[in-house]
Amino acid sequence: MSTSLSGKGLLLKADLIAAAFRDEVERSLAECSRSPKLVGILSTSSGPSRTYAEFTRKQCESLGFEFVLKETGAALMNGGLGEGEGVEEAIMEANEDDSVDGVMVYFPIFGPQQDHYLQQLVSPYKDVEGLHVKFHYNLYHNIRFISPSSLSAPTSSAAGLTGDEAENDIPPPGMVKSILPCTPLAIVKCLEYAGVYNKILPYGDRAYGKTVVVVNRSEVVGRPLAALLSNDGARVFSVDIDSIQEYTKRPSDPDSSRKYHPRHIVRPPPEAYNTLQACLAVADVVVAAVPNATYKIPTAWLKDGCVCVNVAAEKNFEKDVREKASLYIPAVGKVTILMLLRNLLRLQRYQNASPVSTTESPAQ
Repeated sequence: MSTSLSGKGLLLKADLIAAAFRDEVERSLAECSRSPKLVGILSTSSGPSRTYAEFTRKQCESLGFEFVLKETGAALMNGGLGEGEGVEEAIMEANEDDSVDGVMVYFPIFGPQQDHYLQQLVSPYKDVEGLHVKFHYNLYHNIRFISPSSLSAPTSSAAGLTGDEAENDIPPPGMVKSILPCTPLAIVKCLEYAGVYNKILPYGDRAYGKTVVVVNRSEVVGRPLAALLSNDGARVFSVDIDSIQEYTKRPSDPDSSRKYHPRHIVRPPPEAYNTLQACLAVADVVVAAVPNATYKIPTAWLKDGCVCVNVAAEKNFEKDVREKASLYIPAVGKVTILMLLRNLLRLQRYQNASPVSTTESPAQ
């Protein structure tokens, strides 16, 4: 963490945050009877996807995890195959391999609709990225703790414990933490480290009193992050290219006898907050995840003393962001990969705890 003498806000790099979770992962790994095995499936010629695959390999090998990169389709050099060719078969093969504890597919491949199908094809017992509908159902319904066997049950019949029902973040006997998407979870961990979460407040409501703006409502980062933060008590403005939505657990009627909803609701924002500039003016936290090198959030629009987090590979904030922000986190990638490895360790425990085969079809 560093700051200048000119009154600029703190620059908080992900290394400091990642270090604590690296220690946690190493301790958990030491307790395993065997090193968890992660299979990465690369089926595209995309340069960033291959870079991420190699980064994953280095992190796994440095910590003692087993990593196998399965290349198919356009990822094969001089193979003459198209984008995504063979990816479905590779996923099914990894699902059926009892030696594999986690499966990671490097997206995008075909586009949102077909990629969504591939995400559901990965067994929920091996989904290290938390993209399966069973995990999304839990995330959006604020279900934090589940029985491992519920991953084989129909989603609508899944039983679990919500954040507001739980006393703390320790699963009750017979239950485990539901898997969360890696990047949104990494952002939450960064905000916890930065002190945005108030540990004095009850578990499940520790972001109460904070207003957060999340720029970009993608299904991989933006929307699940808005849900996570609002389920933790924050008021979240989710800003996308064509709309603004408000995520909150608080009822809109101030005279309501209900203190808050058991999970977040989504509604149009009040008229006063129908522009990005208006939302930023009241935001305690701003998270930007726009995959566009030319997109920049004007520093002049930021609230004095806010916390800014850049998630995109490109910098979404102007160079002088620390003139307004009290704290700026320029990247979260190193924390994201450790969230992935934490998920991998948990999935290995889920498989060991559940008598149900991990190769069952997600539809069963």
